[in-house]
Amino acid sequence: MLNTSDGYLETPNLQPINELFGVYVHWPFCAAKCPYCDFNSHVAKDKIDEQRFLKAYKSEIFHWANQIHQKSELKKITSIFFGGGTPSLMSPALVEGVLKELETTFGFAETIEISLEANPQSVDALKFKDLKQVGVNRLSIGVQSFNDQDLKTLGRLHDVSQAKQAIEIAQNHFDRFSFDLIYGRPKQTLAEWEAELKEAISHGTTHLSLYQLTIEPNTPYKKLYDAGKLIMPSEELAVDFYELTQELCESKGLHQYEVSNHAIKGEEARHNLLYWRYGDFLGLGPGAHGRVTIGEKRLATCTAKIPTKWLKAVEVTNYGQIGGAMECEEISKETQAIEMVLMGMRLKTGISSIELLDRTGHQIHSATIEQLQNDGLLKENIRGQNTFQLVPTAKGTQLLNYMAGQLVEGLIEASER
Repeated sequence: MLNTSDGYLETPNLQPINELFGVYVHWPFCAAKCPYCDFNSHVAKDKIDEQRFLKAYKSEIFHWANQIHQKSELKKITSIFFGGGTPSLMSPALVEGVLKELETTFGFAETIEISLEANPQSVDALKFKDLKQVGVNRLSIGVQSFNDQDLKTLGRLHDVSQAKQAIEIAQNHFDRFSFDLIYGRPKQTLAEWEAELKEAISHGTTHLSLYQLTIEPNTPYKKLYDAGKLIMPSEELAVDFYELTQELCESKGLHQYEVSNHAIKGEEARHNLLYWRYGDFLGLGPGAHGRVTIGEKRLATCTAKIPTKWLKAVEVTNYGQIGGAMECEEISKETQAIEMVLMGMRLKTGISSIELLDRTGHQIHSATIEQLQNDGLLKENIRGQNTFQLVPTAKGTQLLNYMAGQLVEGLIEASER
């Protein structure tokens, strides 16, 4: 059991990572492009041919099942995440078609989590009941703010009233749901954020995703920022925003289990935990990334970003060798170790030394660990004979990029010891 000081979670009762298998389904369309967003999303100019997309998703599913089955046993799917874009713009019939194909091809684990991102616009909220009926059992709602003016600034098409209505409808139809908020917005004060976060918690959700606004390259916000027309919080104020967020959520039982995610114990997002624990998942749809183990090889996959290009790649090749996956390459053990550290250290439970060694053949030099401990960034919790958990402290989580970079530099092959 991990030290729970500084708000640490106890080690979750999780399945072994090799028993987990996820699927990410990307829906690339939005009603409008938000100025802060750098995700692969597009505003459709013409009516979307959902039957064509369903056929393409099915082709990808068939391809990957065939590739995996040649050298490995197919595992049942333990989690599915529909992301985007705005997946709640998909018809429930399209969502159902994808789910049926996945279940027929791979099979579903008894406790499967099927999440879908939704926007609070009324037209989307009315679909919640139908989405539940076709198999979705968890919603992630993009509320982003409880301030109407800031919603407009963020380019959102809904207002606070619609957001609250969407939350209420979700509560009526789903046992598990979450919603997102963005803080550290231009001109936002600590007092305003405190009031907003308290309001969010009052709605009774067991999971919140809370993201501090960052300026991403190639976005309208980046152009405004560079032109001096978008004033972001100072570094000191950004720290205050972060610390206030942790203190308030922890006081209400919403524990920080990942840098930006808070949940009541047992309500963590299982699919996202799969990512951070560096598990296997298929990436389906335009611009989707995946990490898949086939035989002895672990592959990184990425599909064409432009929806029409992805559709043609799937249709023209009929999957040939790689189908819609425009990039598919083997990941070296060293790169696997790097990715596992970068992902795992986002978790408050950190990474297991024995898992890192078993899965990648690499470990972290003891001198690196000792230095980060001396700097107050890392804790080393004994988990049993010859194994320990590397756990970030509260300070380490705030300086995550630095700490993770140091751990990566300290990676060595076991044979070098």
